Amino acid sequence: MLRTELPRIITEELPGPKAKKIIERRGKSVPSAIRCVYPVVIEKGEGAMIEDVDGNYFLDWIGGVGVLNIGFSHPEVVEAVKEQADKYFHGMFNVVTHEGYVELAEKLAQIAPVKGEQKKVFFANSGAEADENAVKIAKAFTKRPNIIVFSGAFHGRTLLTMSMTSKKAYAVGMGPFPDGIYRAQFPYYYRNPEGMPQEKAVEYYVKSIRDVFEQCAPADTIAAMVVEPLQGEGGFIPAPIEWVKAVRQICDEEGILLVADEVQSGFCRTGRMFATEYWKEAGVQPDIIATAKSIAAGVPLSAIIAREEIMEAPAPGTIGGTFCGNPLACAAALKTIEIMERDHLAQRSLEIGEKVMTRYREWMEKYPIIGDVRGLGGMVGIEFVKDQTTKEPAPELTSAIIQECAKHGLMVEGAGTYNNVIRFLAPLVMTDEQLEAGLKIMEAAVASVC
Repeated sequence: MLRTELPRIITEELPGPKAKKIIERRGKSVPSAIRCVYPVVIEKGEGAMIEDVDGNYFLDWIGGVGVLNIGFSHPEVVEAVKEQADKYFHGMFNVVTHEGYVELAEKLAQIAPVKGEQKKVFFANSGAEADENAVKIAKAFTKRPNIIVFSGAFHGRTLLTMSMTSKKAYAVGMGPFPDGIYRAQFPYYYRNPEGMPQEKAVEYYVKSIRDVFEQCAPADTIAAMVVEPLQGEGGFIPAPIEWVKAVRQICDEEGILLVADEVQSGFCRTGRMFATEYWKEAGVQPDIIATAKSIAAGVPLSAIIAREEIMEAPAPGTIGGTFCGNPLACAAALKTIEIMERDHLAQRSLEIGEKVMTRYREWMEKYPIIGDVRGLGGMVGIEFVKDQTTKEPAPELTSAIIQECAKHGLMVEGAGTYNNVIRFLAPLVMTDEQLEAGLKIMEAAVASVC
């Protein structure tokens, strides 16, 4: 059975002959800006494993970039989608009510750790749409025009969200951009300003928010601050709880909404159903959560969750869309959440994350190209540098490690402001044997380039 297999490459080279032909066809018919560096053409996926068209087995630690927390092709989700497909594929929610949308909204309102007693939920199709709608709602509620985002942030590729995104490699040639978007410093403790004592770090990063008020836009013009509880593309950097508390306090003082971008960190990835449950445990909560990725096990869906008074602010017709809350996606999401709760995947995420962090930290003692290891639960980043003292980023080494892993049947993906981080986003249904096999492949790759 594919879901229990281990990585195995049977072709003399990668891509194999069948995959090579399809990749060549891709090059002729698909824009090259939609980049892919992996020599893999998927034939079948189960659990954390991919079988390619040539019969090679790859262990996938990318998981569709965080979409496959319950793995490829979970049989119960497949059955739920089939059952819904037998009834109807589509029913636009602005036209006809379907119960799956209502039931899923009720479920997310129950489990999402946003402020407020009575919560409401609506759906979109992607993480970028969720973030964009969260901003729209915040502006409607506060009647303010501006937002604050942070260094290292990634929020999407629509015109608004690529403007919110920090790394402008994702926005080359796409301007002019919307105004009213201001950027403060995200607490990247590993790269604090040289000589700054750690006890001054929170104060330094909070001051960068107040600098926005002073230099860019007064606090009473800011509708929302949008924060990733654990930055994804920025390098898998957790937002320190002490900083989150300070941000929450500023928001409360100034009438600003705190939006948590849980597109990548939601649905058991960090050891909780939502990463913002860690915030709630510390006594702070976001006003709005925008989430997507693993919500429906690969069927396109995203969600925006907030308390009732916020959700009732937008004017009729300003939110929603043709495919938002598609019945097939809602059926998949309901079954996905049921499986996550029943099978304790948040706990499994903690177990996997602990093993990965322990191994990565051991490597950091052995290999001088590893500068930092960080994360929450099963969302772990490992940062590569040319020198542990200077911390100079090593993007070329990182790319070489990624390619070396792929040659031996392990798929890992880069991240980070400097393209020198490898992210761990493996499906949480991965077996212990697969985890160990992947760690061995990855260490061999690190050793080979060190």
